[in-house]
Amino acid sequence: MQFAAQFDLFDYLRMRQGLVNRELERAVASAYPERLYDAMRYSLMSGGKRLRPVLCIAACEATGGSAATALPTACALEMLHTATLIHDDLPAMDDDDYRRGRLSNHKVFGEGMALLAGDALLAYSLEFIIDNTRDVPSDRLLRVMRTLIHMVGVHGAVGGQAVDMESEGRDDVDLATLEFIHTHKTGALLEAAVVTGAVLSGADEDLIARMSRFAQDLGLAFQIVDDVLDVTASREQLGKTPNKDQAARKATFPRLLGVEESVRRARDLVERAKTELLPLAGGAAALLSMADYVCARSS
Repeated sequence: MQFAAQFDLFDYLRMRQGLVNRELERAVASAYPERLYDAMRYSLMSGGKRLRPVLCIAACEATGGSAATALPTACALEMLHTATLIHDDLPAMDDDDYRRGRLSNHKVFGEGMALLAGDALLAYSLEFIIDNTRDVPSDRLLRVMRTLIHMVGVHGAVGGQAVDMESEGRDDVDLATLEFIHTHKTGALLEAAVVTGAVLSGADEDLIARMSRFAQDLGLAFQIVDDVLDVTASREQLGKTPNKDQAARKATFPRLLGVEESVRRARDLVERAKTELLPLAGGAAALLSMADYVCARSS
């Protein structure tokens, strides 16, 4: 798998991740009630790839905007993503004891505080955008807010999680249902990241639509690779419990298609996604490299 020529992806990731981490550290400083803030910070500052915020920044930069313009929304996306992970790990959901290489939030703070930490991050993410975004017209900012709300709710991550829960343990889940689950549960926030970055920069409707299609294919490819890694990688590599989906008899891409065909499908999706960025030419180097990285990653 080739990254975009003449582009240092890992240097770009390091710099943008550092930017996001510094702003998150400032955004969610410890305060009263301390235990709630401790629970929020425990998961929010536990590392992670920061893929969604970096995609938001990269999309904004690729379409003529700046990292500074995208940063509040980028940080909000990480808050939203972290909230979904906290809730996902709960016994009533995916019931996982580990996340990002350490105990899940509810194993440290209890289920009630974990629920509240996730809820707090969901609410604060939107407040943070309103309070910290500068020099962006109100119509763009409203569209960013609507996009995030839409992609988190019943039409996005929550809807995907609901179908995922209903499908657990069933043997009749088909490929169309599996794709619905993951284009919503996983792909929706990835799409939100790319689309909001383009909206913030003032991109035209054709380009926003291209960015949306790029992210949809990328999000599905990301989940397919996640499913493959669940059955091929160790807990040390994943930072969470491997083979969890198999133990829970969940429908996964390797289970329906096999590992080899799943990998091929992910690669095809990435290549199709990259064609949507052709009008951006060299300006899309970061996004193209990140797309390639989705299939090359090992964690």
